Amino acid sequence: MSDALLKAENVSEVFGGLKAVSDFNFYINPGELVGLIGPNGAGKTTAFNLFTGVYQPTTGQITFAGDSIVGLKPYQITQRGIARTFQNIRLFSELSVLDNVKIAFHSHVKYGMLEAVLRMGRYFSEEERVEEESRRLLRIFHLDGQEDEKAKNLPYGAQRRLEIARALATKPKLLLLDEPAAGMNPQETKELMDMIRWIRKEFGLTILLIEHDMSLVMGICERIYVLEYGSTIAEGTPEEIKKNPEVIRAYLGGEG
Repeated sequence: MSDALLKAENVSEVFGGLKAVSDFNFYINPGELVGLIGPNGAGKTTAFNLFTGVYQPTTGQITFAGDSIVGLKPYQITQRGIARTFQNIRLFSELSVLDNVKIAFHSHVKYGMLEAVLRMGRYFSEEERVEEESRRLLRIFHLDGQEDEKAKNLPYGAQRRLEIARALATKPKLLLLDEPAAGMNPQETKELMDMIRWIRKEFGLTILLIEHDMSLVMGICERIYVLEYGSTIAEGTPEEIKKNPEVIRAYLGGEG
């Protein structure tokens, strides 16, 4: 835990007297694949919003790669190396598939404002690199051939893949996936599991995911945190979580 990539210590988030997250302690080590589960309203998405700067904790500390990220804006946290997807897909729906990915790459371009305005210096070589890397990501996610299609016109599963591709374009160290299997059928979910395993290895990523599909969580996560009413009620391996009486009572509904 001392070498944790992301760590939350005694974090609470209060909205109008209601504690959405209460004394939350969490860590994820480099290279881990960890799940965050719990009933609706348990505080899972609030935790993601705290990790990505959408919310600031009422109390407690959050560190990433050893440095505090409390008080940073979402774009600053993205630049530090944390990327996320959303439960409700948030693409630039009117832009092309290619442009959705290129926009994310631009957080790392190596030309200045003047070079961009005057179309000089490193501008053209950098734009060429961004286009090439964007097309490579689209090939990886089986979206090549649809580069010029508007994002809103893609089938649901393809939109999910595009959102993950766009997140990877920011070159993250940590990828947060919020309900990546939402709306998917069993075959699509299986393909998603395979893809998450692959991108973790291919990109050297640490991955934290929120998910209601227990087959996905139990199938790919090494450790799992369980939240209920904003508090952690369990943490452990999938086998430990399956057998935990508190988890069975609160979330798994008696399933073994």
